[in-house]
Amino acid sequence: MKYMNRFFYFFLLFFIFTADAYSENFSEIKVLGNKRITNETIILFSGAENLRNKEINDNDLNNLLKKLYETNFFEDVNIKLENNLLTISIIENPLIQNVRFEGVKNKDILEYLNEQIQLKKRTSYIKDNVKNDVSIIMNVLKGSGYYFAEVNSSIVENDNNTVDIIYNINLGEKAFIKKIKFIGNKVFKDGKLKRIIASEENRFWKFISKSKYLDINRVQLDENLLRNFYKNNGYYNVSIESSSAKLINETEFELIFNINSGKKYFFDNVSLEIPDDFDEKNFKKINEILNKANGKHYSLNFIEKILKKIDQLILSEEFKFLTASFNETVYDNKINLKIFFEETDKIFISRINVIGNYITREKVIRNKFLIDEGDPYNEILVTKTVNSIKSTGIFKNVQKEVIDKDNKKIINLTVEEMPTGEIMAGAGTGSSGTSITGGIKEKNFLGKGIKLDTSFTLRDDGVNLKLQRTDPNFNNSEKDLVTSIENNTKDVLSKFGYKNRKTGFSLGTSYEQFEDIYFTPAISIFQENLETGSKASASQKKNAGDYFETDLKYRFTLNKLNQNFQPSDGFKTSFFQSLPLISDDGALSNSFTFTNYHSITEELIFALKFQAKAVNSINDEDVRLSKRLYLSSRNLRGFESGRVGPKDGTDFIGGNYLSSLNISTTLPDLLRDLENVDFKLFYDAGNVWGVDYNSSLDSNKIRSSTGLSIDWYTPIGPLSFSLSQPITKADSDITETFRFDIGTTF
Repeated sequence: MKYMNRFFYFFLLFFIFTADAYSENFSEIKVLGNKRITNETIILFSGAENLRNKEINDNDLNNLLKKLYETNFFEDVNIKLENNLLTISIIENPLIQNVRFEGVKNKDILEYLNEQIQLKKRTSYIKDNVKNDVSIIMNVLKGSGYYFAEVNSSIVENDNNTVDIIYNINLGEKAFIKKIKFIGNKVFKDGKLKRIIASEENRFWKFISKSKYLDINRVQLDENLLRNFYKNNGYYNVSIESSSAKLINETEFELIFNINSGKKYFFDNVSLEIPDDFDEKNFKKINEILNKANGKHYSLNFIEKILKKIDQLILSEEFKFLTASFNETVYDNKINLKIFFEETDKIFISRINVIGNYITREKVIRNKFLIDEGDPYNEILVTKTVNSIKSTGIFKNVQKEVIDKDNKKIINLTVEEMPTGEIMAGAGTGSSGTSITGGIKEKNFLGKGIKLDTSFTLRDDGVNLKLQRTDPNFNNSEKDLVTSIENNTKDVLSKFGYKNRKTGFSLGTSYEQFEDIYFTPAISIFQENLETGSKASASQKKNAGDYFETDLKYRFTLNKLNQNFQPSDGFKTSFFQSLPLISDDGALSNSFTFTNYHSITEELIFALKFQAKAVNSINDEDVRLSKRLYLSSRNLRGFESGRVGPKDGTDFIGGNYLSSLNISTTLPDLLRDLENVDFKLFYDAGNVWGVDYNSSLDSNKIRSSTGLSIDWYTPIGPLSFSLSQPITKADSDITETFRFDIGTTF
């Protein structure tokens, strides 16, 4: 037996060595079986020309075979080497002449199907890939709400070695979301979480909304939205354990998110580490932000704020070769955050290529660059550039590729354009009346990134028409130029004793002046015709006539809210002024607002809002009726809009001054299981005063009220109710105990 083993090993070694030793060469190449593809092309694909008159072995022949199969042009390939002749025998894969989707008429779905499938028109037909494409088609249809779709494939063979691929599709009924549930350790009420996610429950009034259909991609987005929401509120280790769809009847699903919030985490020690040769004074602002974080709950928004500051620092010339990294140490429910600054190698960007923009002009994309050719390479700025391009809203996708060459970086930015037109419509109703809105938007006019917005609003008391154009990076200023033309009519004779028509245009811009401070300047030119009622007083009738005005307007806004949608902490304040440049009545307008939010618990939120406004004439003329100040019922509940303050005869004429204070707190334990509903207890106070022409009409009495407000967040918009009880009022005021408002856009 021992000798038999030895014999076997010697035989195996002999076979290996003799196989490797086998070699042959060829000087002639012959191609057989091809009908569509030329001999030269096949030889080129195989790489056989490079082996002519060279000693080759079986491995070389196998590589030739492999290269030809990898082209996907051939169904079968045989290679034979004999008598100095290399023979390549092939059977060509048919060419796909047509791909058809029977049973689908939606153009968007058809376009997306053609993009996603592997077997496309004018490519080689590979039988095994048909099954893969059927799976892809099923996933696309499910993502569009057709969970019950059926797909069958058939192949039609044509005479010229081509085939037609036909996918017979039965869409079936769309899959609706009947119910959305959140289970597990979820901390927040279901109603609040439903307002966070993109998916929505199917309701009879949601006849246009697409969010009511079950969509795999949208569910994945929902998971990210939930995860970010929890992390912004301190739940560092939150996990969405699962998201599942349960079929509850023939066409409807129950969408279930299983959430494990984990513990709430707080920043314990937040610190900064910089290279020894850098002055700490240069990092003062970052340190100030870090110091404020100690003891506060963990927040992604805070991390983003730090990143923003770091980006601003790295943009400067002095720190262009710095990079930053984070180190989070977690223990108990505490987080130590350490930020490291390190010097990087001096690598520069040699070239930036923009690919895929067939409609959009390249200049529009390059205007969004935070980097340029010749700049030091910085990964943070490259990522921000990609995000900046995405923010235009005219690209479906933006991808970056970074190539190292000669100790420099080449960046390829590939964009995928998307349809940029949009039709908008909406309606609203409430105690103040009804309204209908509509419009058409285009976000990439002429491929220049120009935004056009045409809109109209029909109300019980008038019509507003507006055409707005936004030019990005106007004249290379890195600021947008906003131009608008408006025509507004308003008939409030029965309430305030006048009707008017204003026509004109404005030019303006908006940008971040300093951190979280936004500056919005504009110049407006308007012509107004004002009429008064037959029962108006003599002083009011003096206001009738035509007015021309040119105003310089600007607004400063400081925004320190933790989030713009449903904030729970922070404050926001703004100051607005309108200065008359050329004006028939010379009205100077000023306004100040301050809003503050404070969360006592996750669901118990205290809110305060204060506003003060003033309008005065700078040329001793009366401020005309249409420019006077009126207090809205949204700011003073318990009273009808504008029906508070000075009154001349039967008309409420507004005043020169206005102020209001709103204090509210949520009531999270009131009907806790009622979804999508917020209850608030409120106290409102305010007044309108100051009459230029007759001080006897003035009223200095502060109005106030208290009550309960209910916000029901429906798919067609927030439905707001308020039950109010006036505390202090004037005899002339018109009160209202109950108020509601509802509105939507779609």
